[in-house]
Amino acid sequence: MAETATLARPYAEAVFRLADAGGTLAAWSGTLRILAQVAAHPDMQECLAKFDLSAVQLQELFLSLCPGELSAEAKNFVRLLIEYDRLTLLPEIFGQFETLKNEREGVVDARIATAFALEGAQLASLVADLEKRFKRKINPQVSIDRDLIGGVRVVVGDEVIDGSVRAKLDAMAAGLLAS
Repeated sequence: MAETATLARPYAEAVFRLADAGGTLAAWSGTLRILAQVAAHPDMQECLAKFDLSAVQLQELFLSLCPGELSAEAKNFVRLLIEYDRLTLLPEIFGQFETLKNEREGVVDARIATAFALEGAQLASLVADLEKRFKRKINPQVSIDRDLIGGVRVVVGDEVIDGSVRAKLDAMAAGLLAS
């Protein structure tokens, strides 16, 4: 939803500037991941929708569900989101933060779909080839898609590299129909 992205952007950018200035991008990434998971949990969503909790009660509940100890800045961030009724934006804030972090670090996400699980060496080789092609560090997100029959399908940004057997069969079928 565009509205959610628009509302989350200033928060993501503010946290990114804070983390970047303090050299704590990795730490904030981990913290935001945890906060986003807690905010996105169905029980928390139900609690936000059904119960009329005060800001203090909500903050105590939310922070009690976060594993580990949060920094004072992270606790203040949660308090701020609660104060402005933006707690549900945390998953989007985390996503936008990760995008900014990846841009800063020269990393790009690659969604890799394979018909069969890739062994460690196979994945490492594929990632190395993708890093050469895109001249950036690759953050692989691998999934299994049996419909591909064989091969891999890689999506990096808006570029798709489809080396799957399914794509080759579809191309052959289209060629035969066109003849």
